[in-house]
Amino acid sequence: MTRNSRLRGLYAITDRGLAQRHGLESQVAAALEGGASIIQYRDKGSDRKRRLGEASALLELCRVAGALLIINDDVELARAVEADGVHLGREDGDPTAARARLGPDAIIGVSCYDQFGRARAAQGAGADYVAFGRFFPSATKPDAVQAGPDLLKQARRLLDVPAVAIGGITPENGRALIDAGADMLAVVHGVFGEPDIRSACRRFTQLFEHLED
Repeated sequence: MTRNSRLRGLYAITDRGLAQRHGLESQVAAALEGGASIIQYRDKGSDRKRRLGEASALLELCRVAGALLIINDDVELARAVEADGVHLGREDGDPTAARARLGPDAIIGVSCYDQFGRARAAQGAGADYVAFGRFFPSATKPDAVQAGPDLLKQARRLLDVPAVAIGGITPENGRALIDAGADMLAVVHGVFGEPDIRSACRRFTQLFEHLED
């Protein structure tokens, strides 16, 4: 299986606040049971020991499920736990430096917001995927810039790397983004804010089944 072929499907992003009630590992296990292809560990806390332990535990869950673990922002944490890769925002360094630190097999993702030029530059710098959004009102980042489906259409037509759509995505609005060109749907509250995480993930993964040969 090629690297790009694994970058497809539901991309579930953890949230420390949403994990307080049921526990991070339990939530991620349920998401993986529901068919999440990729888990992003996103935690902005300063307790490195806790973050190292949590990321290591999630990596074990992902390995068993055959899913990918991506670390948000923190190249050194991704390296320490031997995660599959890292996701970089505007302030998190460039893909070239991350590649040098993590090696040729690491998956490097880059947030491109509403900027196709940034996506083209990220691809040129060696990114493995690019992310656009927000597409809909988002509880996680309510002030994020607005992106439109035309960005996904451009990415499908002009880029050689997969595209992620993020921001307020639900099973009801996600199909249109896939049809426009999204290879992955990145979801926070629509997964980990739901009472039945496994079922919520299953509703998202069903959106991709029409694309299977």
